[in-house]
Amino acid sequence: MTNDITKPLANAVALSVLALSLGACALDESQSQVQTPPAVTVSQTGPCCGPITPAARNILKVLDESDVENLWSKHRHVNWETGVPDEPADYKGREADTHCSALAAAMGERVGVYMLRPPGHAQELLANAQTAWFDSTRGRKAGWYSVDTPEQAQALANMGKLVVVSYQSPDPHHSGHIGIVRASDRTEAQIRESGVLMTQSGERNYFRVSERAAFKWHPGAWPNAVKYFAHDVPAQ
Repeated sequence: MTNDITKPLANAVALSVLALSLGACALDESQSQVQTPPAVTVSQTGPCCGPITPAARNILKVLDESDVENLWSKHRHVNWETGVPDEPADYKGREADTHCSALAAAMGERVGVYMLRPPGHAQELLANAQTAWFDSTRGRKAGWYSVDTPEQAQALANMGKLVVVSYQSPDPHHSGHIGIVRASDRTEAQIRESGVLMTQSGERNYFRVSERAAFKWHPGAWPNAVKYFAHDVPAQ
């Protein structure tokens, strides 16, 4: 009689232990996929953020060959990957405002790094969605990690990581902004004064522009509301 009572109890305990073990394994697997930023050293004299590596120069080459100053033009509907207009000039429909997020996604694709992009999300309000996605479980599992400071972001870009600086508008109906951090020899003082250098599409398209200038169309964004994220780049 005692055995008949204790067997179901023992089975229930065993199942509970198994469930807890599986949950722990799933947690360990999820945590193992989260990337952590490599250690960086920031100098207070001269160029702050380390030498520009060959890997970083490869990314600069991709950015400089993008023809961003002539493509991803505002008020045109464009192919997000190429920046080439794909609707008539008088098109007045959706996704024809500015294209910072499309450019960022296209540059990521060209160096082998995924970020949220069509068809996973429409081009409209994509920068807001990308900023939230980078910091989400899906973004972290895709290899993105948060970077604390602009100096660290600059150092990682100089190492050859793909680094973005992005802003999510507090109004979900207004666009945010995003750009690619360029490898550069900026000093800590220059970064404090005007931020890292970016390649961007937006109200104006630039191969090379400071954060302060890039985010001037988004009051309240720079320096306190922008975020930095980085991703390792596959060997080319």
